[in-house]
Amino acid sequence: MKREPDRLVLFTDAVVAIAITLLVLPLVEITAEPGEGPPIELVSHHWPQIFSFLLSFAVIAQLWFTHHRLFENVREYTTPLMVLNMAWVLTIVVLPFPTELVGTYPDDLFVKLFYVGTVLASSVLLTAMTLLVHGDLRVGRDVAGLSRPMVLRAVLPAVLLLLAFALVPFISYYSMLLLLLSPLAQRIR
Repeated sequence: MKREPDRLVLFTDAVVAIAITLLVLPLVEITAEPGEGPPIELVSHHWPQIFSFLLSFAVIAQLWFTHHRLFENVREYTTPLMVLNMAWVLTIVVLPFPTELVGTYPDDLFVKLFYVGTVLASSVLLTAMTLLVHGDLRVGRDVAGLSRPMVLRAVLPAVLLLLAFALVPFISYYSMLLLLLSPLAQRIR
């Protein structure tokens, strides 16, 4: 029996949409307790929470774009792909928690490592799914096998995040700017 990926994709998309929506709830709570000053003071006082929201929105969006492009190549899903996908969904669902911690404790090293580590785990799982989709004839469409360039394209974002994780104690969240190098992976032939 062929297992079409549509149901898995719809479930995953719904979970990602909920997670990305949950990111804004702490900002909504801020407005529930207005201060005595003008709204600009409320916004400026809560800049770390706003920054963490924007950062995580962009991160989840990028991870979802990658997931979306990957699943365009899925012919049918297997149990290993489903397990990897559920683990990936877990990293997305968890991300609002370290996001809130970033907004509350922006300078704490554990919080920085927890945040970048969660994104790293998500990236590693996307890499594993990519290798599975492109390496398993039952799963991927037009599978050409695991060529060296394809493996390098799949692995580079996770390697960059691993490096970013190692650099967090030295340059904080700026280490995540290494991800700007990820598009170079698409040029590997």
